[in-house]
Amino acid sequence: MTTTEVAALDDILYPPTEPYLDGMLAVGDGQQLYWEECGNPDGKPVVFVHGGPGGGCTPNYRRYFDPARYRILLFDQRGCGRSTPHASEAVADLSANTTWHLVDDIERLREDRGIERWQVFGGSWGSALGLAYAEAHPDRVTELVLRGIFTLRRSELDWYYNGGAANLAPEWWRSFEAPLPEGYAGDRMLKYNELLFDPDPAVHGPAGVAWTTWEAATSTLEFSQDLVDEFSDPAFALAFARIENHYFVNAGWFREGQLIEDAVKLAGIPGVIVQGRYDLPCPITTADALHRAWPEADYRVVLAGHSVSEPAIAAELVAATDRFA
Repeated sequence: MTTTEVAALDDILYPPTEPYLDGMLAVGDGQQLYWEECGNPDGKPVVFVHGGPGGGCTPNYRRYFDPARYRILLFDQRGCGRSTPHASEAVADLSANTTWHLVDDIERLREDRGIERWQVFGGSWGSALGLAYAEAHPDRVTELVLRGIFTLRRSELDWYYNGGAANLAPEWWRSFEAPLPEGYAGDRMLKYNELLFDPDPAVHGPAGVAWTTWEAATSTLEFSQDLVDEFSDPAFALAFARIENHYFVNAGWFREGQLIEDAVKLAGIPGVIVQGRYDLPCPITTADALHRAWPEADYRVVLAGHSVSEPAIAAELVAATDRFA
């Protein structure tokens, strides 16, 4: 991210804020989720659903909401961030880490924090999980604010991991393919699954970094070396890549097209969809399909790529949360 972009983003977001409360929530299967609250304890509840899956939350995510008007809840999903056990550990078992486990986790968090209804805010994978939660529990959702729409349809996964997006980022595609056998032409997600879960650090380590840097390098309209460097941290990269790959080879445990078909369940829930016109990981065609299935949502297309930190995207998200406050 350039200095100009940082300044612009800081002008858009609310000032940094610290949690007034945090903790660990036991959700079963030996899993402990990190959660935190910041803002106004008596404000409008909102839950931030982070991306990846496996991305975890960062302090900047608190800043998309007015801290005087919102009770802001952030949590790290199973296996990542500050939640335990971490998916980078040698004994990591992802069998109890599926979309429907996470939907149940969000409900447990809502009940644990004594919240009747809340706003759901999510982007990228967070848009998929936010949709899954809202379609399962529409009576618990006051509004949906979604960005960079991703629904794990086969066409979306193949576009990004089996060659479509390579046409727009060939140099980074070569890096993504580097851990694979030379000339490999099969399903790259399946081959990466073998590499990422290989017990040998000399195999799973480089595979994790190659997987995550492909995403970091292609997530912003202007290339960000800082983002690539951040995603290259070995422990972060391995957990992120393992969890993402685990979800993608299983198509998110959705039937094909489920999240868009079931958008009829969102009727009556106010919503905003923010989409970068040049989003490479999550092309605009998915956001367009969701809006056609959920026409009452306010659909905002901006000149940007995929990242929540791009100023054009951030400005629309803050405008949405201000409107719903």
